[in-house]
Amino acid sequence: MAESPQAASTPTRVRHVVVGLALSVMAVAYLDRVCIAVAAPRLRNDIHLTDTELGYVFSAFTLAYALFEIPGGWLADRFGARLMLARIVLWWSAMTALTGAATGFWSLVSVRFLFGMGEAGLLPTLARAFRQWLPPLEAGRAFGLTVMAGAVAGALSQPLVATMLEVMSWRWSFVVFGLVGVAWVAVWLRLFYEHPHDNPRINAAELALIGSAREHSVQHKLTLAIFADRRVLALCLMYFLVIYGWYFFLTWLPTYLIQERGFQLWEAGYLAALPLLAIAVGVAAGGWVSDIASRRWGESFGRRLPAFVGLPLAAVCTVAGLWAQNPWLSTVSLSAAGGCAALCVAPAWAVCAGIGGRHAGSVTGAMNMCGNFGGALNSVVVGWSRDAFGSWAPPLLSMAAAYFAATILWVIVYPLQPSGARAPGEHVVARGGRPNADD
Repeated sequence: MAESPQAASTPTRVRHVVVGLALSVMAVAYLDRVCIAVAAPRLRNDIHLTDTELGYVFSAFTLAYALFEIPGGWLADRFGARLMLARIVLWWSAMTALTGAATGFWSLVSVRFLFGMGEAGLLPTLARAFRQWLPPLEAGRAFGLTVMAGAVAGALSQPLVATMLEVMSWRWSFVVFGLVGVAWVAVWLRLFYEHPHDNPRINAAELALIGSAREHSVQHKLTLAIFADRRVLALCLMYFLVIYGWYFFLTWLPTYLIQERGFQLWEAGYLAALPLLAIAVGVAAGGWVSDIASRRWGESFGRRLPAFVGLPLAAVCTVAGLWAQNPWLSTVSLSAAGGCAALCVAPAWAVCAGIGGRHAGSVTGAMNMCGNFGGALNSVVVGWSRDAFGSWAPPLLSMAAAYFAATILWVIVYPLQPSGARAPGEHVVARGGRPNADD
């Protein structure tokens, strides 16, 4: 039966399947990434780690993730999202399972470093997929929902791991989580198509919706000049500072709640989920608000608005969490800090994807690399501070200072090149996808 004219004019929603796959892979990534945080107190005792050594274990993943982020983004640009994401998930799933086989400090550091190396490129690869499949003004919301899914999964994994540790060893819990990623790859390879026009379920109306916004898009030659652009530099340094604080919630928070605030392991497992739930709300709200504000007031202001509100509040809440005498009030204050700081995350990814153009994987890879360098530094700073001073104050105060500094850097960030100007290495693409003759 022929398709009716009305049905043909109504866009299908195949692109939403792509967003759903992105949400689910981020959920699996955070499930595997943060389970070590809850297992850390028992793991630390079983293989006899100091706080400084545990900090190095946490930072090994983050450092490797940062070092290989740009290569991971380049590979996504070179070989496409379908193949690269399957490789990424299979690699990190294997390393998650092998974490349970660690026998000492060096074996654990090695496995976590390989874990980070394999997972590097995840978000740049998703940026590549979104670039192919989503209209630009849906990007902020999509990035917000994707990071939100990771944070929600991380929050749920905290009590889940705490419960699992009551019935099995921490070693077997890593094996169980590693199997989840293998199942996800099978679904991904079945449902995802690299280009929208290759998917038999999409109609012409949705293809037009996806493609119309790119007819006069800006494309970039991948040159070092792009990475010298002050907008890219500001985004990279800003993300370093924001993720510096983010990783405290992913790694050290359960230990903080047990050692400093006197909670039991099962209590810490549940309470450590609160900041990640707040982060989930923050990234979703930040993406949603930035899309709406961009439509109303333009992208230059709209993408930056969540950062101008959220980051100063995050700094204040961090200090309040440190100084609070009541352990419950401290937990709530730190949770609020994580959620407020997360407001700027989805807009940052939307801005970076816009600046990167068809090389969005490489440019977002640069930003995420710098962010994870910040995360690696936080893990080391906390461990060193605990062993040297027996204090949580230096890392928490440094997080507050980082949030204030990140606010200032957002002043430099302009999501779109001003009319009539071009960023280094840009070529304006006319209808049909060919550079203008004068270029």
